[in-house]
Amino acid sequence: MSAKRMKSFVVAAFGLSIILFSNMAIAQREAPHGAEVTEKGTTVHHEEKMDAAKIIMEHVLDNHEFHVAEVGGHAISLPLPIILYSPQKGFDAFMSSNFEHGHAAYHGYRMEENKIFAVNENGSVDETVQVYDFSLTRNVVQMFIAVILLLLLMTNIAKKYRRNGTTKAPSGFQNAIEPVITFVRDEVGKPNLGNKYEKYMPYLLSVFFFILINNLIGLIPGSANVTGNISFTLVLAFISMIVILFSTNSHFWGHIFWPPGVPIFVKVILIPVEFAGVFIKPIALMIRLFANMIAGHIVIVCFIALIFIFGAMNTGAGLGFSPLSIAFTVFIYFIEILVAFIQAFIFTNLTAVFIGQAFETGHTDHNEQPHDPHPTHDHREKEYAL
Repeated sequence: MSAKRMKSFVVAAFGLSIILFSNMAIAQREAPHGAEVTEKGTTVHHEEKMDAAKIIMEHVLDNHEFHVAEVGGHAISLPLPIILYSPQKGFDAFMSSNFEHGHAAYHGYRMEENKIFAVNENGSVDETVQVYDFSLTRNVVQMFIAVILLLLLMTNIAKKYRRNGTTKAPSGFQNAIEPVITFVRDEVGKPNLGNKYEKYMPYLLSVFFFILINNLIGLIPGSANVTGNISFTLVLAFISMIVILFSTNSHFWGHIFWPPGVPIFVKVILIPVEFAGVFIKPIALMIRLFANMIAGHIVIVCFIALIFIFGAMNTGAGLGFSPLSIAFTVFIYFIEILVAFIQAFIFTNLTAVFIGQAFETGHTDHNEQPHDPHPTHDHREKEYAL
């Protein structure tokens, strides 16, 4: 039964790849803009070469529409609102479909490579007009969708807990989410934050589920790769940095600006390094999530694009490589589902580690016992004896 399901999935993935990249094959066959008339009156058609790098970047970068496919030279897409403000022209709002995928100007504006410029009557860019773009791109729309899903999910589960308490066993989606919440509490909150974990659990759970929902939605064909956008991970890392800084104490800053037990000539070097570490930690969070999520999407698109790259060289080579390419694509796709959970966990866990480092002393001063997040059996027996 599982073999039949795998075959069905492979067939569906192959069909989807053909639809998504059919515009490439059509462009290579027809080449309407590459015609050239020779002196003898014969017409020579130069085939347009597929720009794989351009195709890949179009799929992983932000856009003003949800592009699904292109059939018969017509794009199937969901346009999004364009909201512009110009000090010279005021506010303007319309749908991105009015730009006709960058081929037409509308209301004195033109879109080129997903950037909107003011243009003159002759179609040239008017540099005297300043444009502020507040459009709802697909990354923004998808983040709103993720927020709505997160709120609906958590409020529904909270209502069940308030209504049933602990007297009734979890049911429905609550039964699936409760182990995840318990896992984050026991494996992320308690080990890294000690007895202060309850204070930070709302933030840690919000970050975990928000990243996870965006990761999973990003795997749907035609959707946006939100977590593979550096601006998205930058904002998440900035918020984590604010939480970390508000969790610090005087002991933390004392160890940064005057490390104890270190010679003075070493402190001259160590102090700038320790201070830079305050900002390097959130930067590491930002780059780690961004790089891992965008890499998987690029690999998937590359494997599908290889079919058409080989097909451009030889039709038999393209057909022969198709099964291998689809097999690798399906394999990487399943790996990406696992990575979606892993990256949400890593971002949340590292955030908890950095918060714990902010308020933990890290050293034993004045006979003060350091905090042990995992007490041994002997320690527990002593506590019970006391």
